[in-house]
Amino acid sequence: MTLVNPVSFESNEVENTTENTSTENVVEAPTGPTFGQLGLPQQLVTALERRGIHRPFAIQTSALPDALAGRDVLGKAATGSGKTLAFGLPLLARVGAEVKNGRRAPRGLVLVPTRELAQQVYDNLAPLGQATGVVLATVYGGAPMYRQIQQLRRGVDVVIATPGRLQDLISQGECTLAEVVVTVLDEADFMADLGFLPVVKELLDQTDRNAQRLLFSATLDGEVDSLVRRYLKDPARHEVKRAGDDAPPAEHLAFTLAFRDKLQVATELASRPGRTIIFARTQLGVDRLAENLKASGIKAEAIHGGLPQSARKRALEEFTDARSPVLVATDVAARGIHVDDVSLVLHYDPPADAKTYLHRSGRTARAGAAGVVVSLLLPDQVGQAKRRFRTAKVDPPLDRTRPGDKPILDLVAAGIPVEPKERTQRDMRRGGGGPGGRPRRDGDRPGGPRRSYGDRNRPAGERSGRPGGERRFSGERSSRPPRQG
Repeated sequence: MTLVNPVSFESNEVENTTENTSTENVVEAPTGPTFGQLGLPQQLVTALERRGIHRPFAIQTSALPDALAGRDVLGKAATGSGKTLAFGLPLLARVGAEVKNGRRAPRGLVLVPTRELAQQVYDNLAPLGQATGVVLATVYGGAPMYRQIQQLRRGVDVVIATPGRLQDLISQGECTLAEVVVTVLDEADFMADLGFLPVVKELLDQTDRNAQRLLFSATLDGEVDSLVRRYLKDPARHEVKRAGDDAPPAEHLAFTLAFRDKLQVATELASRPGRTIIFARTQLGVDRLAENLKASGIKAEAIHGGLPQSARKRALEEFTDARSPVLVATDVAARGIHVDDVSLVLHYDPPADAKTYLHRSGRTARAGAAGVVVSLLLPDQVGQAKRRFRTAKVDPPLDRTRPGDKPILDLVAAGIPVEPKERTQRDMRRGGGGPGGRPRRDGDRPGGPRRSYGDRNRPAGERSGRPGGERRFSGERSSRPPRQG
């Protein structure tokens, strides 16, 4: 396995694990080769240069030669390490080498765990695909299926999909994987956490066994390892290792407090200038906390798996553009969010384990910027939190606090404002269920009544079962009461 010590990262978000890795054969890449020297076709090199990208990041330098040569690749790299281009460029080069027109089956497949990640991969690769004549489409739950069917019928070269929705479209005869020559599994460990691997295996079984496969994951143990052994042939292994500890390079703090003070302390911290992500355990908890913050005059957005796609997209845009600098999220919904300049991560509810703590905390202190991670702990949560901190290899001081105490005020005073970005009318008209259309005002439900974002009983545009073929995120509790029978 090639270990790479990266100097610059794409978005530079490193979500670390507690796994120990060797530092043998570490490759320093402060400048490194150009994309052309790595073997990338000139069309793609030119397209990258037009976007201001002239040098590959560490994981790209390491993985591109093998991927371009047609080898299976196993990449151990966290979200934000530059892995999207590490798998996207070879995919576009391979598929773009033989451009077809008219209705055609996809020859490239990218499987991702969440809608947000599917859209992000599309946004990164679609402009590059235009340079090689490669047509990409997204397929995910929570968006109108008929639009996705229309795209597939027009003909696409690469499908970027969540497993559940793609499986539904295949079962309806609207898509086939028989002609796929390159398959990418992105964030395979997260798909395993969500219970998607049985569906992923069914999809992989429908592709040519001799097709190229690229798998990227933050961890390579357990179910991911079984996936590698079953589907990858003698893969070239590449790993990005960040210098330093496994924990994100942020300041970690923990405050113990009484339950009656918890909301007020969170409100004071949320008033801190700059972007803040607050994690709550359940969908209902996210909604209530966001509403309380808004009632206190704080511009906050809620995001979780129970919201329709249009509401999630709007919330993410408001946060990304800093018009609402506070985002309240569940763990799963936040996994697809990659926003720079998040200066504070607040664990309003404790994470389930050390791995989740690190994933949450990795939202801040990116690209060498300062960041603070704060845990709010009730007295009966302290013991378990200490064990979680030890596993995560962090040692935050535990301070008893109340609203208005000096440590809270100092944190608030240290915040740096982020200038809001105003979107153009053209930007505001975009949205909804992926590329190819304007969102309906009824929440993507044809003929349905318009509903407010506050109506959580049954989000518009989603079936009462799993939405659009997508499974409910495991680990997220619904804000709706359980059904009988």
